[in-house]
Amino acid sequence: MPTYTPPLRDMQFVLHEVFKVADDLKQIPKHADMDADTINAVLEEGGKFATDVAFPLNISGDAEGCTIDQATHAVTTPKGFKEAYAKYVEGGWAALGCDPEFGGQGLPFVVNTMFYEMLNSANQAWTMYPGLTHGAYAALETHGTPEQKATYLPKMTSGEWTGSMCLTEPHCGTDLGLMRTKAEPQADGTYKITGNKIFISAGEHDMADNIIHLVLARLPDAPPGIKGVSLFIVPKVLVNKDGSLGERNGIYCGGLEHKMGIKASATCQMVLEDAVGTLVGQPHKGMQGMFVMMNAARLGVGNQSLGLTEVAYQNALAYAKDRLQMRSLSGTKAKDKPADPIIVHPDVRKMLLTAKAYAEGGRALQIFCAMLLEKEHNHPDEKARKEAGELLALLTPIAKAFLTDNGHTATNACMQVFGGHGYIKEWGMEQFVRDNRINMIYEGTNTIQSLDLLGRKILGNNGATLKKFGKLVGALVQEEGVNEKMAEFINPVAYLADQMTKFTTELGFRGMQNPDEVGAAAVDYLRVAGHLVFGYFFARMAQVALREIAAGNTDPFYQAKLQTARFYFA
Repeated sequence: MPTYTPPLRDMQFVLHEVFKVADDLKQIPKHADMDADTINAVLEEGGKFATDVAFPLNISGDAEGCTIDQATHAVTTPKGFKEAYAKYVEGGWAALGCDPEFGGQGLPFVVNTMFYEMLNSANQAWTMYPGLTHGAYAALETHGTPEQKATYLPKMTSGEWTGSMCLTEPHCGTDLGLMRTKAEPQADGTYKITGNKIFISAGEHDMADNIIHLVLARLPDAPPGIKGVSLFIVPKVLVNKDGSLGERNGIYCGGLEHKMGIKASATCQMVLEDAVGTLVGQPHKGMQGMFVMMNAARLGVGNQSLGLTEVAYQNALAYAKDRLQMRSLSGTKAKDKPADPIIVHPDVRKMLLTAKAYAEGGRALQIFCAMLLEKEHNHPDEKARKEAGELLALLTPIAKAFLTDNGHTATNACMQVFGGHGYIKEWGMEQFVRDNRINMIYEGTNTIQSLDLLGRKILGNNGATLKKFGKLVGALVQEEGVNEKMAEFINPVAYLADQMTKFTTELGFRGMQNPDEVGAAAVDYLRVAGHLVFGYFFARMAQVALREIAAGNTDPFYQAKLQTARFYFA
């Protein structure tokens, strides 16, 4: 059986020693009183929920999966899932990052992000049920009418109701302009919506009283393509004017997908038959609201792979210290034992360090993105909001694609550390591999993310946003350029940043002659960009570690951080 320990020490290091998030939060009026102790206390309790409530259901939930009653279309989640969700609601975890106006606790996005990393390590499939609600909440908070917000957000904040996003249809995946779901206007201002959606995570379940579906559909006068898509609220159960639940709406689960992983997450084929919906935002402008959900979900998917990378690494490390096989190539290490622990073997160490580096770099990126999201939404200075939004737009496809690709590499490597035992279900490692595999596909495949990064976010504005990140790298190079102890980190980052500029320029010229050049290079381009981003964060983490060691701090954490940084750069 696998185990999991929340990586609170590393979280605290990145939050408080590298990024000093409490100082940044003090610039934002609503978080002016937030301090490191409060953040740490919340995350400590969140870690207990992840390990004590969610984690024990991971393997059993995978084995049991979800079931559907074809007569009633009701979906039942695995044993213990509904009770765990009730504890989640009771503990106030659903309200953590939500607006106090709707009953939320109003804590910073970064706290919710780190809480969800731990939940994803503990049980990605279970975490998807409450996780999808955050995206639906964000879309309604940004684009909903005052009446819609008053009707739905308090219940979504409390966790009494969950949310889903209904985009994909059988004939169209990412190309949402091809969708056929229709919305017919009614005399009372509502719409009758008819169509079919597939791959809808948490589209139907038994954990909450109502599910608030956000559905993309076309109005009768819709122009063709993506410019003719509108967004609608379609609740599972209609809500009366007084807020009580009314009749069952015409949206139901027609079947469950049988999947490679995340088997305890209900992935539904949703049928809409004259379902009553209300328009969110303007007609034909549905993608504006949906992108709020999708961008939140893309960061969330990166966080899923970060969680799986961490838990896979922890278990592989423990196994490698304990498992005896053969002798070290450089001479016997455990003379009192019949063989050496496999952690002495170079390839095992390489696999473990790869997973460790991908977890620690991914955590830094997630925390950085969460703080950008906070500034974009809540900073009092308009220029600071705009700068944060532009940088977040650049980093979002990297957070989604780079972290999930890395999760694939790391979970497979950690399974490999176990040898034959890694292939056996009871150790839990093969489930981490299977669960992670979807993360590279949904919320826009990693190729789509790569095209978005290179085509839209970088070449689309002639590299202006990339230069903003380049300024961060340049500032660090300037700050530490004469520090000999930092040279092993600063010089490679500066060199890669220079290469990145040349790489981008060359692709821009090639793309003007043949756009397929951009499509062919995009995935590799995102990998290079991801390594530059991670290199920058590892240099900053090494900077803090070196300062602490120079000041006489003997905590082995800092030496370990330097070793991981050196491995990553090598």
